[in-house]
Amino acid sequence: MDALIEIDHVTFGYDEQRAILNDLSLRFERGKVTTVLGNSGCGKTTLLRLIGGVHAADKGRVLFDGEVIDVADREQLQRLRRRLGMLFQFGALFTDLTVHDNVAFPLREMTDLPESMIHDLVLMKLDAVGLRGAAGLGISEVSGGMARRIALARTIALDPELIMYDEPFAGLDLISTGVIGHLIRTLNDTTGATSLVISHDVSKCMAISDWVVLMSAGGRIVTQGTPADVMRSTDPEVRQFVHGEPDGPLKFHYPAPAKAVDYRIEALA
Repeated sequence: MDALIEIDHVTFGYDEQRAILNDLSLRFERGKVTTVLGNSGCGKTTLLRLIGGVHAADKGRVLFDGEVIDVADREQLQRLRRRLGMLFQFGALFTDLTVHDNVAFPLREMTDLPESMIHDLVLMKLDAVGLRGAAGLGISEVSGGMARRIALARTIALDPELIMYDEPFAGLDLISTGVIGHLIRTLNDTTGATSLVISHDVSKCMAISDWVVLMSAGGRIVTQGTPADVMRSTDPEVRQFVHGEPDGPLKFHYPAPAKAVDYRIEALA
């Protein structure tokens, strides 16, 4: 299969004490919806930041359509970011702008299109998420589910080849979750884009994904495969995560030092 994004033996940490990702290799196939699942802190969102060029890998390479991403090359980053869209975890909408102007923002920043064409494109994108009639509203006037759809309309404003979703279902009710899941799948299929979804919502992701990757602490890949393959897995760690079992290899308690430490004293030192 043809991969749009390749993670080639990548190691990355925010400090020298702990690696978030350790010798990670992954391929995200063109035209597919791939979901990366895993506990908080396993490096899922960090993976998106590396693909977007926010951070550079400590070791290894991140490739976009065969081109190694160089965070020091601002011209390259600008060109590659023009080809991707990002749906942030809670939308990240501009609260002082209208719905229309939120969606218009990337078109005004990244293109030289006339306002009349931008207006038409904004209405087209809002129509795709069912919110054409909300164009004139303020962000304070829309619900959480509507806000997420507005953010999705902004994400696809530039017709990106790669759409990255960071916890797209977080904080939504069941109906809004279903709507967003349907939009992710439909937009991927109708536009031919490649979609990368970061989520904890096992059931929804299994329903919309072509490929599923389960990560664990340290950026380790526990398993990957089709949704059916992952759900049938007999691996204890996979079963615990996808079925939400409280007991298993994934521990509730954060590792504590073997030697007792009085943190109150250290804080005062």
